[in-house]
Formats: sequence, structure tokens, C-alpha cells
Amino acid sequence: MTAVASAQPHARTTTLRVASVPASHVYVRHLSPVDGHDGVVRLPDPRPADGRTVPGGWWPPVMLDPQWIRRNHRSFDVFHVHFGFDSVETEMLADIVGELRDHGKPLIYTAHDLRNPHQPDPRGHREQLDVLIPAADRIITLTPTAAAQIERQWGRRPDVLRHPHVVRQELVELPRPAQPFVLGVHAKSLRANMDPLPILDVLADTIATLPGAVLRVDLHDELFDPGNHWYDPDAGAAIVDVGRRTGVEVRIHEYFTDDQLWQYLSSLTASLLPYRFGTHSGWLEACYDLGTAVIAPSCGCYAEQRPCAVFDFDEAQFDARSLERAVRAVYEGSADRADWPTRRAERTELAAAHRAIYEQALAR
Repeated sequence: MTAVASAQPHARTTTLRVASVPASHVYVRHLSPVDGHDGVVRLPDPRPADGRTVPGGWWPPVMLDPQWIRRNHRSFDVFHVHFGFDSVETEMLADIVGELRDHGKPLIYTAHDLRNPHQPDPRGHREQLDVLIPAADRIITLTPTAAAQIERQWGRRPDVLRHPHVVRQELVELPRPAQPFVLGVHAKSLRANMDPLPILDVLADTIATLPGAVLRVDLHDELFDPGNHWYDPDAGAAIVDVGRRTGVEVRIHEYFTDDQLWQYLSSLTASLLPYRFGTHSGWLEACYDLGTAVIAPSCGCYAEQRPCAVFDFDEAQFDARSLERAVRAVYEGSADRADWPTRRAERTELAAAHRAIYEQALAR
């Protein structure tokens, strides 16, 4: 069903320059081998002139602009899109494709999201994929199921390459301390694909029957800020109210820094993803790095990324019994965890595979 590029390292005679959208994301940074010797240089993300950012320090990618490509096409060999194009109109994406063609620059697209988790209406993202996927010289995705969907819907056969590690080496290697069973649900700022409330009722009932178990629920304080885009005090209050239940803790705070996030995930026995729709998850990979079990919904391709417990949950259904079974299975079992030698080897293989894809696209 899928074609996976050769991941065998070979002699590097030419440095390949990649305009990666973005370059600073942890997924993209970990496509290079640990020693950095793959002959691929990814251009740093240009910062916008007006200093625009959104929470978490991200800004709309400056490279996703026909004028930027026109001015800078001599500085890169390959244009590789990962994230951030949801900030660009579909018509501009088509212009970007045209500009790349005019200058003979291959377009590589990694399909992380077949359904955008931030958009309740899937049509806009689908229109963007209708531009990117047919136009791309090569397509990459993370799981066989996502690849099958792409082949079925667009007639293109992607390369399937796994998600690299997310947290740094010393944390992958850090032993987990003995601790009570803590099940975490991070509602963040209730982005479009999150629907924690029906889940929390079932979890509170289930946790109450498990000796020593705690349910920890986190959410961002911007839900209660009237000037914030994510302001939703009614939903926030409903989540806070769950904290009145026995064995349930609710914590409200600002965005975690990376170090705070890794500390938080390490403090959990299991992390539940309350997603009604989506495709892949870097959060899931971070849990795998840290030895935190994951309870994933049946939507998307989460269960194919790494071993996890699964419950029936998507836009059309929620099976409470399947959720209870998943929690009990995690309570009674143990989590799979990454080891650093394997994660390091994955990076070497991913780097070689990406280098091969770039070379093949340039050869055309």
C-alpha cells in the first residue's frame, strides 16, 4: 500500500538546502541524526517583520509566501511543508505551488493532519490538501492508515516514516519513580477537537472504584480571560466542577514550558487524549518517550503510532464502557516506553530516508 524510501546511509557529496515549513518544530529538528551528519541543512525560520506570535511562541510561517520564494529561491534546493499552512488562503497555496514550479524547486509535503484538530469544519483543510497533495513531488505521512486514506482519496502513494522522539535523551533515559496511579486529562484551551466533559464523568466514576487512583484534569487559564480568543468560562466552570468529585483534582494554569510539560507527563501514570477527531499526535510520542501510558480515542491514527489503550470516541459516537475498560487495562498493566538506542537509530534512519526523498525529487 505504501512505498517507504530507503533508509540506508550512503556517501554524502552534496549539501542539500531545505526550506522547511517550519524548521524550529521539534518534529523537524529531530529529522536530523543526533550527530547532524546527513548533509541536509534546513533554513532557519524567518521571523515576521511585525513580530507576530501566538501562544507558545509560534508565528505564521514567512516562507509560505510566493514573494518570499521569488526573492529567496536561490537559497534552497527543496521546499518541504509540514505545519502552519492553515494560516494561508487556499489561493495563495496554489500561487506558492506555481512559484516553486517556475523556479524548478521540488515540493515535499508531510501529511501530519488529514483533519485539522483546530478547525471544527473540515472543508477548509480539505481544500488546502486538494492543492498540496496533488502538487507535491513526494508525500510523507506517519502511519499506514493515513497513507491508505491519502491513496484512496487522492490517488497518491506516500512514504511512511515514523514520528521521531520528542523529549531529549536524558529524559528518555531517566528512571520513573514509584508513584500512585494518576490518570491525566489535559483540556488545554478546549481546541476544536477536544470534548472532555462526557469523558470526565465516566472517568470520575471509574477512578472512584480503583484503590489509590487519582484523576488529574488540567486546563489553561485563558479560558477565563475575557480578552482572550479562547475565552469560554461556562465550559471552564463545568470542568472545574468535576473537581468536586472524590479522587479528582483540577488545576488551572498558563501554558506549560517544555520542561514543565515533561515534568507533568512524567508525573502521570497515563494520559488520556480527549479528541473527537484528528490524525497523529506529538503528545502521544512524548508520553512514549517518558514511559507514560496513553489512552487514545478510536478516531484518527493514534493507535498506530505507538502502543496504547483505545476507547471508542469520535464525532459520531462515545462508548462509555470501552473507556472504562481502557482505564482498567492501564491500571492493571504497565506502559511501553522508548529506549534511547532505538530512538537514536530511528533518527539516523529518518535522516537517511528524508535525504533519499530529497535526492529523488531533485533527480526528477
